[in-house]
Order: sequence, then structure tokens, then C-alpha cells
Amino acid sequence: MHTLSVSSLNEQIKGLLEESFSQVLVEGELSRVTFHGSGHIYFTLKDSSSSISAVMFKGNASKLKFRLEEGMKVILNGAITLYKPRGSYQINCFTIEPSGQGALALAYEQLKQKLSMKGYFNVEIKKQLPRFPQKIALITSATGAALQDMLRVANSRYRLLEIDVYDVLVQGQNAAREISQAISIADLKGYDILVVARGGGSIEDLWAFNEEIVADAIFRANTPLASAIGHEIDWVISDFVADLRAPTPSAAMEMILPDTHELYQYLDSISSQYAQVLNQKLHSKQQELFHLQNSYSQHSVEKKLMLKNDEIQRFKSSFEQSMSFKIQNFTKELQHIKSRFPFAMDSVTKNAQNQLSNLQKTLESNNPKFKTKTGFAQLSQNSVVIDISSLEVDDVFDVQSAEVVVRAKVIRKENIL
Repeated sequence: MHTLSVSSLNEQIKGLLEESFSQVLVEGELSRVTFHGSGHIYFTLKDSSSSISAVMFKGNASKLKFRLEEGMKVILNGAITLYKPRGSYQINCFTIEPSGQGALALAYEQLKQKLSMKGYFNVEIKKQLPRFPQKIALITSATGAALQDMLRVANSRYRLLEIDVYDVLVQGQNAAREISQAISIADLKGYDILVVARGGGSIEDLWAFNEEIVADAIFRANTPLASAIGHEIDWVISDFVADLRAPTPSAAMEMILPDTHELYQYLDSISSQYAQVLNQKLHSKQQELFHLQNSYSQHSVEKKLMLKNDEIQRFKSSFEQSMSFKIQNFTKELQHIKSRFPFAMDSVTKNAQNQLSNLQKTLESNNPKFKTKTGFAQLSQNSVVIDISSLEVDDVFDVQSAEVVVRAKVIRKENIL
């Protein structure tokens, strides 16, 4: 029996495996999913009782429409390969599809959930589209029927409009990149509205508008943007991010552009309302002017002078009457005083004479000459009348009566009390 080296054995096993299992379809659950910096994806595929390693190299991984997640059930299309240095085998995956669900449908839901969590769909950040746009940009295929439909509607509804067309791919590998670049460029040109549009098609045909790069460009745009992709039943990611979703491209133009015929009717209505309001205003102003004229006549300078003159005349008449009444009363009082003056003077004179007589009698009664002098004398020092209590022992003083002055000296002083 021939002896083999480990490398030789692994080489034979590798040949048998890769030849026998050059293409396999395997269903299982993803586990330990690892996204390597090189772009390769490493994971384990398992069922209830077994597991097998798997790898999806960068070239095939870049074509995935959805993100591989832990626990996801999938169907792998690939081949069995042997890694000779370790003698381990694995599945080299060419394609991966979600089990029981299409890859595009899953990718759609994954991206929708991701952008929703980032706030891309929030109603409060939606921008208001102007009612009367003057300049808009159509981002669509220049050769598609959708563009002609939009131009036809615009021409019939509202001709006072400048329209620029940004020709882009609307399906295929490079479509999403061209659409996002066109949105970013047009956003800087000062348009009133941007419209991203294309006609109907399958989910694969519309897929460019489900790409995250397009959603990012719409979200970052400062210009109000309308999404008009496919038919009414078609919903793409750009519809949720845009400020306005239109069911079809032609419907988008009907939604963002005013109808000229309706504008004419609206102008007629406004004109009638304006005439009615103007007439009401004129009538109101005429009434106001009439009231102002009356008010002016009532409050004019001439009127005020007349009122002041009447007021002065009233004051003058009142003053004259008051003064006349006072003079009359004063005259009567003067006559009364005049008649009573002699009697009053006699009475005053008599009272004065009586008071004078009483004073004379009081003076005479208090005259020292008429009082008893015995035992009474006046004390003085240096011709100044003093009180006896002010004298001290050895003080010299004068004792004076009406007829005699005696000089004396204090021998002893005693307090009685």
C-alpha cells in the first residue's frame, strides 16, 4: 500500500471534492458572519445538527443586494473547496438568496428600516413645495417616455416655467450613481423644485431608486424634491425620502404645477372679490370722511373760539352778578355799621375810661406811700436791690425805707428752714 504525504492526501481530497461538488445549492442558517476589511465575507452555515464553513469573496459579495445577518435563513449557490494548509473544506459562495423571500425584497426592507431609524422619512423635515415655481429640474432619462409625458403636462398646464433636463441612466449598474450625482449638482443651481422620475418597470428596473446612495442625495438636498417613479402601485425608497411622492411622472407635474385655466378662474374670482372689497373700503372711507368732516366742524378753531367766547361771556356775566350782589350786601353792611358807629364809639370810650379809672385805683392802692411801712425795708448793695438770702457773713449792705438809709454788716447767718 502506497504511503502518502499529508499534502498529497489533501491534494487528492481537494480534487475529488471540487470535482464532485463543483456546484451545490445548500440551505441553512447564517452564523458568525464576519465582514473582512478585504471585502470578503466569512460565515458558518448550519442546521439543527451540523455546520459547514463558507466564504464569499469580494467580487461576488459586492453584488449582494441585501446584508447578511446573524440567524438569517438562506440558500447558497457555490462549490466545495478545500483549504490545503489546514485540510479544511468550505463552501465558496457564488450567490446567496434569502430562503422563502427574494433578495431584492429583503434588501428593500432592510434599507427602509435603516433609513427610517436615521430619520430620513420624518414628516417634520419635509420641505414645502412652492405654489408657483419658476424654474424646475427634471432628473430622468432624456430618451424615456416619462420625460415626454412630463413636458406635455407642463406645456398644457403652466407655460410660465423654465425646465432643465438632467439626462441620467434610470436602470442598470451605474444608474444610482448618476442619479445621486445629478441631484447633488442640480441642488446647487437654485431651482424651485427637483423632480426625480422614470416610467414603470419591474422591481429590478426600478432598483436604482432603492439604492442608499440615491436616498442620501435626496436627504441632503436643500431644494424641495418630488419622487415620481413607476406606476401608482410602485413604491421605492426615494418615495419615502422625498418631500413629495407622485404616483407617476405625469401626475408629478400635475401636483407641482398650477393649472393656467384654474389660475384664470382664480384671478377672475380674486378680481371680483377685490372689486367688492374695494367698494366696501371706499364706502367705509366715505363714511369715515363724512364723520371726520362733522367732527372737524365741531372741533374746528372757529368753533372752539366761539365756544370759548361764549364761556367768557358766561364767566363775565356771572362775575358781574356776583360783584353786584357783593356790593349791595357790602353797602347794606356799611350803612348798618355807620348807623351803629357813634353808639359803638361811646361804648368803647366808656369802657376805656372805666378801665383807666380802675388802673388808677390799683396803682394808688399799690403805692408804697400808702402802705404800712413798719418792719419793711429794701436791701441793696452798690445801689442794686438784692435778696437777703444772697448775703454772706461780713458782707456790707444798705437797708433803705422811704425816709432812711442804714448801712449794715452781716455778723451771723442762719437758715430758718
